[in-house]
Amino acid sequence: MRQADWWRGATLYQIYPRSFADSNGDGIGDLRGITERLDYVASLGVDGIWLSPFFASPMRDFGYDVSDYREVDPMFGTLEDFDALVDRAHALSLKVVIDQVWSHTAIEHPWFEESRQSRDNPKADWYVWADAKPDGSPPSNWQSWMGCPTWTWEPRRKQYYLHNFLPQMPDLNFHNAEVQDAILAVGRFWLERGVDGFRLDTANYYCHDPQLRDNPPQPPERRGDIPAAMQQHLFNVCQPQNLPFLERVRALTDEFDARFTVAEIGSANNLERMIEYTSGTQRLHTAYSFVLLGALPKADALLALVTPWLQGEGAQAWPSWAMSNHDAPRVATRWAQGDEGRIQQLLALLIALRGTIFIYQGEELGLTQSDIAFDQLQDPYGKAHWPRDKGRDGCRTPMPWASAVANAGFSLSDSTWLPVDPAHQARAVDVQEADDSSCLNFTRRLLALRRAHPALRQGSFEPLWADEQVLVVLRREGADAVLLAFNLSDTSRTVELDQGFLVTSEALVVGDVQMGGSSLQLAPWAALVSPVELSS
Repeated sequence: MRQADWWRGATLYQIYPRSFADSNGDGIGDLRGITERLDYVASLGVDGIWLSPFFASPMRDFGYDVSDYREVDPMFGTLEDFDALVDRAHALSLKVVIDQVWSHTAIEHPWFEESRQSRDNPKADWYVWADAKPDGSPPSNWQSWMGCPTWTWEPRRKQYYLHNFLPQMPDLNFHNAEVQDAILAVGRFWLERGVDGFRLDTANYYCHDPQLRDNPPQPPERRGDIPAAMQQHLFNVCQPQNLPFLERVRALTDEFDARFTVAEIGSANNLERMIEYTSGTQRLHTAYSFVLLGALPKADALLALVTPWLQGEGAQAWPSWAMSNHDAPRVATRWAQGDEGRIQQLLALLIALRGTIFIYQGEELGLTQSDIAFDQLQDPYGKAHWPRDKGRDGCRTPMPWASAVANAGFSLSDSTWLPVDPAHQARAVDVQEADDSSCLNFTRRLLALRRAHPALRQGSFEPLWADEQVLVVLRREGADAVLLAFNLSDTSRTVELDQGFLVTSEALVVGDVQMGGSSLQLAPWAALVSPVELSS
């Protein structure tokens, strides 16, 4: 595989800086803490890291509200600390991908401070402004997923400004070429600093409908219980004008060697949008969505997620997959209910998928979702939606490094920004390092297989069996072949395949799996990942 294509089939490890490692004892993770732990990350067998935002910010949404795109927030360190992190990562052969939050800024950003002053200043059109309707109501009916309308009144301009998230996070106007140029200059700044790529936050939110048409209501059977889920988001996101800008982003990264872009997409038609944004060589390299961040799909539904990339326009695109991240309940709770065997099965399922994969910090330890008391909540979404939805803090608690020390080795502070989950101490890195059967060491073996076998990184994806409970797939690249089988149910299953396979000594097994000729027996929640020799 060409060095420029390192991202195809790669495994990236997501680091949430606030919660990874605290080097200065203030209870908040930082860049130096990450650098000190990069040897551990490299030991997993991943290809690189994705860093969630560390930029200057008022931290209303924990860094996803940027006030200066080119500065490190002091709570995380300095630009020199970032440079040292990149140098150490590269010395360990780890790529560094950073979040870029371009759809919106913080209200404290100098661009917005200027834009809000009048309708005729140099940056007057850098954000999305609109007059009120004759009755004084907002320009459209658009609703934010943060629990509020998407429009806020600005008395200095006597206009509303658009914000698809918190009111303190105004949307940039990507219909303005000067805005695109300024954002691309930000990207160039970080590329020249040595980063290997960007994770583009909410990449389908860049452009809005210029006519500000109202979103239609959801049909009754799809209507949710918060305002944003009561309408179809046809006009505030996923506009066709996004595509030329994405092509400009790709052209920028192509000026540098072996750089990479991955879009985050939250859309009603996730798979279609992922293909649209990554098809061919002029748009983004890859994209991921929320399709594996919700309820556990049936086995045949999982197959249906992968097959669009095997044919038609999808064959010219490349997907990415994540089962956990900083915005979703941890998969060890959401899908596995904390069961060790099921957690390991899900890790095996993730590495089986054709595409680039993301592991969220602690996922390799099998960390479960934490239950945060209301008086300890930090997430504005959780505070606004309590108790129906406790927000995102439960997946953001500090990383447990050592079982027998204060704060599980995350920090020397008396208190941490979110509490360390006592249940996580028993799953700390030092405990699992010493246990060959641990989730951590199982993850290392899985990733070693993925790195060693081209079939798992970029090979074909050939379904051999799929029903609601069982999925059996052959991945193949040239002479290299890997058999993968998963029973996603609490019932033992036997399936008869069209051909037999010789399972090799490299096989990784979860639960009880038996292969005899073409007959495959799978215990409840069992998994098989095995390089195979194809029998006659």
